[in-house]
Amino acid sequence: MRGHDLRSGSGVQRVPSLRSGLGWGLLGVAAFSVTLPVTRMAVEDGGLSPLFIGSARAVIAAVLAAAALAFTKQILPHGRQWVRLAAVAGGVVLGFPLLTSFALTTAPANHGAVVVGLLPAATAIAAVLRGHERPPLLFWVMASAGAVAVVLFASLHGGGLGGLHWSDLLLFGAVVAGAIGYAEGGLLARELGAWQTVSWALVLASPLMVALTVVAAVRQPQTGTAAEWGALAYLGVVSMFLGFFAWYRGLAIGPMAQVSQVQLVQPVLSICWAALLLHEQLTWPTVLGGAAVIACAGVSVRARVKRS
Repeated sequence: MRGHDLRSGSGVQRVPSLRSGLGWGLLGVAAFSVTLPVTRMAVEDGGLSPLFIGSARAVIAAVLAAAALAFTKQILPHGRQWVRLAAVAGGVVLGFPLLTSFALTTAPANHGAVVVGLLPAATAIAAVLRGHERPPLLFWVMASAGAVAVVLFASLHGGGLGGLHWSDLLLFGAVVAGAIGYAEGGLLARELGAWQTVSWALVLASPLMVALTVVAAVRQPQTGTAAEWGALAYLGVVSMFLGFFAWYRGLAIGPMAQVSQVQLVQPVLSICWAALLLHEQLTWPTVLGGAAVIACAGVSVRARVKRS
């Protein structure tokens, strides 16, 4: 399979295209699949507040990012790259972590995993709009069907079509935020490099995230157990930092709408992790809802993509 040039902070590298992108993407998804169960573990007993978890995980990652950027003497981004980094930070540093942290105070992790299962199609749509990738009509039909499947699952799981909970709305918002951050980050990774992109986004957002962490600590003493602090450490080191190294590299190799299909395994892995770590039961509505979302998203992101 032919390769293409991938620009990073150290120059131009020759990389294989789709196969390598899928491999890197799958590695990132494997790291992300533990995020929702571990977030639920961190907020379940109330020892650590959702605001503290959502912000402190970014602070932990920002410290690691700043150290890596300083040690490797990376060149500062310029011009519009800072604006685009702000979009990445708003999506994956601020929006997704905080929204999921608050949602999972009441929603089970397996329920959240199915709702967030819409993220592959949402990322592909963001790639179409931002990256000028042109999928056929089938893509849009199945992406819409996936959205309907997620809404039906969430509402029926909540007790009927009128049973949507505020946690579901937060999870839907997390999907939108994550998709924007993924798509813009994938494009920026072609210019700055994969780990450089997430690192600069973390550093850019760090003043706000430090302020939110201090506010959360002042408002409520954080009295988490060792397991809850360990969960926060995973979220900061892996979910917010190391996982993005692989994920953004996969998206940068692209095409993003195709590479995003590896996220289809994330809800399945997350549900399995929820059963293993949190002893959540695998009910038929959860299994069938997850299967429906994965099927719709699978067809949509596998549709042939033509770059403009």
